[in-house]
Amino acid sequence: MRLTLHFAPSRFYPVPRKYFTLAEANRTLPLVKRIVADLIALHPHWRDLVAKYELVAAQARPEWGESTEQLALRGRIEDIARQINDFLLELEQIGCVFKGFEPGLVDFYGKLDGKEIFWCWKQGEDRIDHWHELEAGYAGRQPVPEVVRQ
Repeated sequence: MRLTLHFAPSRFYPVPRKYFTLAEANRTLPLVKRIVADLIALHPHWRDLVAKYELVAAQARPEWGESTEQLALRGRIEDIARQINDFLLELEQIGCVFKGFEPGLVDFYGKLDGKEIFWCWKQGEDRIDHWHELEAGYAGRQPVPEVVRQ
């Protein structure tokens, strides 16, 4: 059996898209930073438990069913996955788009020169200093124009 992390965006109801000014997005960063730090801390633990579960499962015979060790691991995996999903839901309710565990990327919908864009923040950055087009992704990050920062 293969265990995967299932994200549960909008588990209860769809969250309408929120557009942030650069100042509004930066004001949410203290909360967003704490949530992302928790996500980044939990993810490797979840990944390690899944690897351990798969190792134990590979040594078992399918006709035996899940062992007590497998069941215990599965329970811990599901608990952590639930915590991760709760953090992801929190970010979604704020209006953010979480883009990845490894770099700790978060995007905020915004508008620049009348065009929809993402204000782009990465864990470790003090504030949002970059933006990119919706389809461009991290590789398309550009510095926020000085005129917008003021």
